[in-house]
Amino acid sequence: MKLLSFAIPCYNSQEYMRHCIESILPGGDDVEILIIDDGSKDDTAKIADEYQEKYPGIVKAIHQENGGHGEAVNTGIKNATGIYFKVVDSDDWIDREAYMEVLSTLKEIIEGDQVLDMMVCNFVYEKEGATHKKVMAYTFAIPRRRIITWEQMRIFRKGQYILMHSVIYRTNVLRKSGMVLPKHTFYVDNLFVFEPLPYVKTIYYLPVDFYRYFIGRSDQSVNEEVMIKRIDQQIRVNKLMIDYMSQRDLPIKKMRNYMISYLDIICAVTSIMLIRADNEEALEKKNDLWEYFKEKNLFLYLRIRHGFIGRAVNLPGKQGRWLSIGGYRIAHFFVGFN
Repeated sequence: MKLLSFAIPCYNSQEYMRHCIESILPGGDDVEILIIDDGSKDDTAKIADEYQEKYPGIVKAIHQENGGHGEAVNTGIKNATGIYFKVVDSDDWIDREAYMEVLSTLKEIIEGDQVLDMMVCNFVYEKEGATHKKVMAYTFAIPRRRIITWEQMRIFRKGQYILMHSVIYRTNVLRKSGMVLPKHTFYVDNLFVFEPLPYVKTIYYLPVDFYRYFIGRSDQSVNEEVMIKRIDQQIRVNKLMIDYMSQRDLPIKKMRNYMISYLDIICAVTSIMLIRADNEEALEKKNDLWEYFKEKNLFLYLRIRHGFIGRAVNLPGKQGRWLSIGGYRIAHFFVGFN
């Protein structure tokens, strides 16, 4: 059994996937690299096969019909043999020094008498053209370098969340959760870091800048214009998160509050993108989303809708929408998230 399985979802990734794969190879026999070719139409499949042939004990090339990022992650989970599981997008990479510390720490943990369900590391926004690289760290939110439970968590500030880039799950936690990400849908990374949380009992924060998250391609899903074009997919993910929260009894208070806060941010992002679309159809979709929330879970709707962010993205009239966008731009400037 491998220590850590990496899943690399690839779709027409020939231009950058080698950099990603090469950054993971130094893990040697402790890791497996699952390159999931999601029906690519370029040389992605050929490159995947090339690496499998060159590193047969480490790399496995998996070819499937196009199902989108979520289906590629599903395939990775199904095929993983590692104790732990990590997704790395094909245009991103990992830092070698931090990588070695991640592996050594995981080895120490599995040799001990405690079971770890989730490791969290920092990630870096590798924004093209930016001189200052924004680091998403969790120093004040999670105690460092020790296994804790949800009760020992601290407070996450707004805009500070555990994202796909920062999380390593125990593979059995993902399987136990029963999570199946929807096909042909962008933004499912939000579901990936959301749905398994009720099955996470123990957490370890390793404060190293492990994951390098590239931002700069015009066709990236986090590009604002692309997000607006794909807003129906963002709405779908948002509604699935609302459904999930409405169907679960979450007795651990700090976990529940964290998940509510994360849902709060997702509702805000969806609302702002619909406002930015600047047309009547989009505004109707925004109202429909909040009505959907109200019908699904009135108590949770009232908590989020009348919280600070919920009020900020639902200010009435054209001037209210202008103020909402202004707040978004300020957040965008300081966080630099897309």
